[in-house]
Formats: sequence, structure tokens, C-alpha cells
Amino acid sequence: MRPFFIPVIALLALLPAGQAAAQAPKPRQIVTIDRIVAVVNNEVITERELAARVDFALRQLREQKAPAPSRDALERQVLERLINDRVQMQHARELGMRVSDVELDRALERIAEQNKLTLPQLREVLARDNVPFDKFREDIRGEITLSRLREREVAQKIVVTDSEIDTLIKAQQGGSSRDEFNLSHILVSVPENASPEQLQARRDRAEQALRQIREGADFRQVAAAFSDAPEALQGGQLGWREAERLPTLFLDAVRPMQPGQVSEPLRSANGFHILRVNERRGGAQKMLVQQTRARHILIKTNELVSEAEARNRLLALKERLDNKADFAELARARSEDTSASRGGDLGWLSPGDTVPEFEQPMNALKLNEISGPVRSPFGWHLIQVLERRTEDMTQEGQRMNARQALRERKTDDAYQEWVRQLRDRAYVEQRLDRG
Repeated sequence: MRPFFIPVIALLALLPAGQAAAQAPKPRQIVTIDRIVAVVNNEVITERELAARVDFALRQLREQKAPAPSRDALERQVLERLINDRVQMQHARELGMRVSDVELDRALERIAEQNKLTLPQLREVLARDNVPFDKFREDIRGEITLSRLREREVAQKIVVTDSEIDTLIKAQQGGSSRDEFNLSHILVSVPENASPEQLQARRDRAEQALRQIREGADFRQVAAAFSDAPEALQGGQLGWREAERLPTLFLDAVRPMQPGQVSEPLRSANGFHILRVNERRGGAQKMLVQQTRARHILIKTNELVSEAEARNRLLALKERLDNKADFAELARARSEDTSASRGGDLGWLSPGDTVPEFEQPMNALKLNEISGPVRSPFGWHLIQVLERRTEDMTQEGQRMNARQALRERKTDDAYQEWVRQLRDRAYVEQRLDRG
């Protein structure tokens, strides 16, 4: 679509001759109306929206001290992300998915805490970076929505069988699969049912990216310019990955590689991959885990029970407990969790078994100490720590890690395929090249 311009001088023709002549010496101005750079079904992406995202991506690359590609190349990469995100958000709305303001406020509080900031301080930091807080808030709402969409449409449908876990563990016995690799990654995606001409064009693009790297270009800059992977604007950085968490295609390629080496383009169902080994190390052989045995009393919030009322109920129960009331009896009588029948006993908990909002205050308690009211996504809790121990979870952890690795591997592949299919079904018109 061509940009629309309204020269101010054109408006002068509508004025009486004298007025036009009187204003003629003034400098001419051009008012530019925001143009459309892509149409996604019944929605549009504007040049102003794209420019804002490109500026944000450039700021990220500067913070990472990564060289940026040309603005044209970055614009194309960012526009592809915007289109894919827009298609997914439209699908989420069709499914009736929404993130409430209460859930969003809790997420923002957690973001502030993770950055060791209060919410007002987070606002100040964003203001210094010229990021409007309302826009940041809605971007976080979008990220939560996309995460839930991925869980619903892809992750929860992934099945990992015991036989797959056994096979992976058996493959680990040689020891090499316990290695860990710090990897960077470029993906040149290939459309579903691509024609031979399309396939060759994507292969040529991957070869071009590899050629630039071998001629001395920074991998991060090439990733930002060429890669279709989610981590492209982070320089293609995948970080540390245990060997068993890598697809077989990747593992076979990187196992003989040394730090600094770059793979040939690897063909998968999703496209062509280029891998760089940044570092590698051997994995740990033993897993010692600090476990906590705890119990709790839970009061849930709903339309009838407000946040303040739930908290006040627990304050009253805490007062009774401080006066020697029996925790188990109160849990059986008042707790709204399935653990109530066991006196609130949650059994032995390993790190990650509970949500961070529960785990962190639990870990701060001394033995037999009872917390004050603690807020989590499930409601309000009183927590008591009964015992702690260090447990050798090597065997259990090995199976747990194998299951998680297989889930992540399958989910990543399935998600990229699902997004590609979702986009193929959508009406997408890219207008970036039209001027």
C-alpha cells in the first residue's frame, strides 16, 4: 500500500487568493498518515507499530552488546514476529481466552520483585527508557495469553511414554549424553508443502547466512538478520542445554564440535538450522536435593470471598495457632485444599514442586515456624515447615529430567509446526516493500 501524504500547500488552494498569498512564504510542511505494512485477517499492522518494535529490538541488542543488522533486515524479522503473534492472539480471542486485570497485576508485581524493584520503581525504570507503562502492561498481558495458548494448543497434548524415557536413559549410559552445550541457533523456516523453488530459495538463504558467518560476521548479527527462530533478536542465543534436551538432529551435529565451531545447515521439518557451539562441559553425575515437608491451610478467593476477607480469616486462624491450637485440626476444619483430610500435610516437596509464591516463603521458615498469610495464585495460605532433609534423587531425577527433556523437545517442534499451520490458514498480506 502506498503511503498517504497530505501536503499543507495543497490545502492553501482552498483558501481565498489573498490568504494563500499571505501564507505562501511560510515553510511547507508534510503531514504523514501512518501507513499499513501488513494485513492479518481483518487486522492491520502499522508502520508506527513496527518502528516501535524495531527500536525496542535495537535497544535489546545494544544492552547485550550485540551488533545489529541493517534496519531493513531487522524490520523484516520484527514484522514476521508481529504477524505470527497477531495470528496467535486472534486465535486466542476466538477461543475466549483472556487474562484478567487481577492476574495481570500479580504478574507485574512478580516482574518487579524479580528485578528487585517495587512497582513504582518499575514504572520509573520504564519511563526512563521511554516505555509507556500502559503499553508495557498490555504487552505482558499478550505474553501471558500466548503462553497459555501454547500450553492449551500444544504442550498439554504432548505425550511422553515410559518406554521413551527408558530409551533416553539407556542412551545416556555411555556418558556423552550427559554433556551440556551452550548453543546459538539460526532457523530459516520452510513453509508447509513448499514448492521446489521455495525450498531452494530457503536453502540459499541459509547458505548465505552461513557464508557471512564464515567470512567473519558476528553470529548474533547474522541471527538477528536471518533467523526465524523465537530467540533471533537475542542473537540466536539458546543458552546451556543438556544433551538429552536436544533433538537428535542437533545432538549428532554438535557432539563432535568444539567451542567456536559452526555447523552446516541442518534440514528438519521446520526448515534449515545453523548451530554454533559457544561452550561445552560435562554434566553432574549425582543429584542431591534439599526437600521440605510442610503443611498448610488454604482459603480461596472468589465472588463471595474477597482478598481482604480471605486474609483476615487466616489472621484469625494464625492467632489461634499462636495460642497452641492444633494445626492439623484447623486444617481439616477450615482448609479448602485437597490436603485438608491429611491435616494440611503436603508431604515431601522438592524444589519446583510448588509455585514460587509458595516455595519462597516456605523456604524462609524455620522448623515448626508458622508463616503469616501468604498469597499465591491458588489463594491465601498459612504454612508450617515440619522437617527438612537432603535426598539423593539421582535415579528419580534422571527419569524426571528425561521426561522433561522429551516434553520440551517435542513441545518446541510441535509449537513451531502449529504456528506455521496457523499462519498458513490465515490471510496475510505483507506490504513492507510497497512505497
